[in-house]
Parts: sequence; C-alpha cells; structure tokens
Amino acid sequence: MTAELNFENAVGYSMPIKAPSKLLLFTEGGRAAIELGLYAATNRILKNAPKGDGHPVVVLPGFMTSDRSTILLRRFLKNLDYDVRRWDMGLNLGGPEYAFKIADRVEEIAKETGRKVSLVGWSLGGVYAREVARQQPVLVRQVVALGSPFGGIFERNNARWFYDFLHGPKGVDISQELLKDILTPPPVPSTAIFTKEDGIVNWQHCIEREESETTQNVQIGGSHFGLGHNPSALYCVADRLKQKEEEWQRFDPQGFLRVLYPNMK
Repeated sequence: MTAELNFENAVGYSMPIKAPSKLLLFTEGGRAAIELGLYAATNRILKNAPKGDGHPVVVLPGFMTSDRSTILLRRFLKNLDYDVRRWDMGLNLGGPEYAFKIADRVEEIAKETGRKVSLVGWSLGGVYAREVARQQPVLVRQVVALGSPFGGIFERNNARWFYDFLHGPKGVDISQELLKDILTPPPVPSTAIFTKEDGIVNWQHCIEREESETTQNVQIGGSHFGLGHNPSALYCVADRLKQKEEEWQRFDPQGFLRVLYPNMK
C-alpha cells in the first residue's frame, strides 16, 4: 500500500507548523552571501578544524540542487583528509528512489575501501542520508544532517510550490513503511544541525523530538542556503566526522566556540 508524498500530510504531528516567514525567505540570498564572506574570513581558522582519519564521506545536496552546491563543503572536508565522494546524480528532484540508489553506492564504496561510510546531507539530502543509514546500518558510520526537515518533510515549507510544479499537487507514491521510518532516528550516530533563521523549512522539522545517547541537535545562526559554507556548521561537521568508530560522543564545543552554538548549555 502506498501513500502520497505530499506536503499537506502532517505525519506525526497533532497540528501543522507554518512555513518560515516571507521575511526569512526573501533574505535567504543576502544572508547566505554574508556567510560566504565569513567563510572566506575564517578560512585560516577552519583549516585548524579537527583532522580526519581518511574514511569515506558522501555529501548529498538538497532539493533542486546538485554537486555544485556542495563544492565548498566537499573541499573543506577533503582538506581535512577525508575520502570525499560526490552525489553524482545531477539535480536532486526529490524522488524517494534516490535513497535506494545512494544505498547501493554506499555499499560499493564500503566494499572498495573496506571502511564504513559517513553521510553528510544538506536539506533533503539529510533526509536521504537518514534513510540510507536505516537500509545499510552495518555500512554507515554516522549521519550529519544540515537543515534537513526529517521531522516534517510533508509539512508546509517554502519549497513546496516548486515541488508541486515538478510532481503535481498529489506528489509521488511512497510506502507507508518509509513514511514511518522518516520520523524515526537512524540506527547509527546522528547529528542534526539547524538554524532558527531558516527561511526554507521550519527549524522545528529539522530536529529530533527527543535526543538520545546517539542523537543530538546542534543549533547555529544563519540561513538555509548558507549551511554548506557557514563556518559554525562546517566546524561542527568536522568535529562530528572525527569521532572514532564505536566511540561517538556528543558535540561539546569549548571556550569561545560555545557562543556560536546557542543551544549548548
């Protein structure tokens, strides 16, 4: 049995959460440009981010974007000595079939390298990353989601009009099992990086409702479009990926860095 992948479905919620305000939406581009400037200004500091151990990392782009959108993020991770892999599927058009294709690719990479694969997904890419971790839990090391609306992918957001244009108001078919899984934390360590100033999706959809020993929500300041080069987001991603296999620990920035993460107590 299938259900429609439709933004009207408020799966798991007693009442719908509104899309971000038009002010946040219309200032996305300008704020992302400011974050790009901050990225350039903090480049030397970011080079001192925790180095990696060379394990493979697949970076997944958001809805209606491609590998071009993740160039800076991938370059950053490559400079930290990770084996960075692209999504390599052109534009992300929002179909559920992508999760299965990514799962196959993760299996190929794991066989090629003999190591588990970490997944870093931006927006809808993070939703896919979580689903792939459910399909391939033995092969996925951890998941890092950037502004990913896994908690309300069917709710209203400011990308809905384009999704409806591509797929029609009824959306596309998706299994009931997958609908349920989207709301469930993956069986591997997972970090959800979100911003309350997100102008595309409501930040309340981008967090775990309840954190656990292997899940954590990390708040930063910034835009949705800037998540791939936001210095706070990048530093957090670097810290997450450096975690040793089977020894994952929660993000706990020290000193002045704590100011950059509002929900760090």
